[in-house]
Amino acid sequence: MNFLAPAAFWFLLALPVVVVFYLLKRKRVVKLIASTLLWQKFLAENQANAPFQKLRKNWLLLLQILMLTLVIFALARPYFASEEKQSRLRVLILDSSASMQATDVAPSRFEAARAEAMKYVDGLRDSDQMIILQAGATTEVKQSATSEKAALRRAVEATAPTDSITRLDEALRLAETLTKNQNDAEIHLFSDGAFPFPDGFENKPIPLVYHRIGTGGNNAGITAMDIRANPENPAQRAIFANIANASSNAINARLELTFNNSPVDIRAVTLPPRESSPQVFIADQTESGSFTLKLVVDDALSVDNEVSVISLLPQPVKVLLLSTGNNFLEKALKFTPNVQLSVTTDLNLGGGEFDVVVVENAAPLEWPDSNLLVFNSWQTNWFETVGTLDGPPIVDWKNTHPLLRFVGFGDVAINKSLAVKSPPWAISLVESQQSPLILAGEINNQRIVWVGFDSLDSTWPLRISFPIFIANAVDWLNPATSRAEILAVQAGTPFRFRFEHAFDSASVVLPNGKTAPLVVNTNSTEILFGETGQRGLYKVKAGDSEIAFAVNLMDAGETDISPRDELPFGRAGRTESTAVQQASTELWRWIALAGLAMLMFEWWFYHKRTA
Repeated sequence: MNFLAPAAFWFLLALPVVVVFYLLKRKRVVKLIASTLLWQKFLAENQANAPFQKLRKNWLLLLQILMLTLVIFALARPYFASEEKQSRLRVLILDSSASMQATDVAPSRFEAARAEAMKYVDGLRDSDQMIILQAGATTEVKQSATSEKAALRRAVEATAPTDSITRLDEALRLAETLTKNQNDAEIHLFSDGAFPFPDGFENKPIPLVYHRIGTGGNNAGITAMDIRANPENPAQRAIFANIANASSNAINARLELTFNNSPVDIRAVTLPPRESSPQVFIADQTESGSFTLKLVVDDALSVDNEVSVISLLPQPVKVLLLSTGNNFLEKALKFTPNVQLSVTTDLNLGGGEFDVVVVENAAPLEWPDSNLLVFNSWQTNWFETVGTLDGPPIVDWKNTHPLLRFVGFGDVAINKSLAVKSPPWAISLVESQQSPLILAGEINNQRIVWVGFDSLDSTWPLRISFPIFIANAVDWLNPATSRAEILAVQAGTPFRFRFEHAFDSASVVLPNGKTAPLVVNTNSTEILFGETGQRGLYKVKAGDSEIAFAVNLMDAGETDISPRDELPFGRAGRTESTAVQQASTELWRWIALAGLAMLMFEWWFYHKRTA
């Protein structure tokens, strides 16, 4: 027999107190009692004036001692452990993503999840082992397999929520590996289910037990924010934002926009239930800085109510066009805002004094280091093999990519195109059945947009989507734009930045004001910082150089905090939420029933005698 709360045995010290009461001299006081069976002999005795009396055999005393003993045993929670000698493994996964900071469960969902996990630690058998994992943007092993409850408690207490999204696939794959070939192993997930379901687990019989945390979905948040030059006035900035209402009720809120902590605009918004509301702000900008948009609303989650974005002062984009005389392309580049265009026919492009180089139907003698927009040409180290296609139909395009914003290909016909296999460094934006037609990516810190066909050998230049694509491509290839994208980090994603000058020391000032020193090599030019789990503005100092970058949540999945009742994977193809399971066979209920039975017997015996 084992005890879950052995500290309750300290109450045994109360047993002598009961005996002392029977040694003390009594004052006769008339009281109404249920039965005189146990009190007749006691009342008949007449003691002298001494304060103590001789202890005599008394059934009432024995009954009270027995009842007190039963109460103490019930508080100690005795249980019989299973006779199974084989060790079992339990893997506990605590979801530490942003949605777990919701306050619909007091004090927060994460604190409730941690309390539930602690119950499993307390109920662990001596022969079992447990592993503690924390799952957010990355998975962290807080405690490896052990049976030591003190170490497991410290591991659970060391977990903390982050402002990041949930990438559960990494945690599940690790847990699956740890429980493989383990008899009766179980994976316990403490989460609200507010995450994208990981691929590849639908039909896997993993021993998952899902503990749902959370009760409501009253929340609204900023799910997107982007800053671009105002099309009507390039000297101004246009701030695009998307506000999502994840609750089933309409919400009244207020939006506050600031630049470097100075007010810019304030507006009231009404958010329809389960819908998004796009918002556009126009602001003047005379220096580089940060725009911060704050959503003032009474909801259950605050981490998605504020977004900051670094906005660098716009600079002219130097573009070089190597062309055989494509007037459509030249005009599209010339009328792109903030572009300084130069045109050449020289195949020796030289160095990288231009921000963007556009190459059409040509093979330069030396490819420049600048970012590239290439039509119907290639470099030998870009693709493994290159062929040709006649009349390839366009079957799909990714309109969510910045290059294809407001761009469609439904009415574009192509006469001939190069055929390639998508390389590891690029993603396919426009596809035919046999080959990608437009690729975009980065190789050796150089951004490249590759179009596999001659634009004049298609109907594309006659469509409005062509100049829009050219403007998007120049903006995406602009080094200032790519730098601004680098300075916008999603919470939990490492920040990497390359400086122009070497440095020997570097540090990062966190949003809470603390300074984190970085370990760098001598004459380093690049930093890598991974502790981005907190939303806000970070400041980096590397030698004499200083930059700032912003960390935000901006994830619609985390804003929708409605807890899921089941997950579409697990041992039976789906896993329903469950409550805490009983770890061992406890006896305190039977002891309490025994005490109740004794009281009922006394009540029955009294009524039998007086009937």
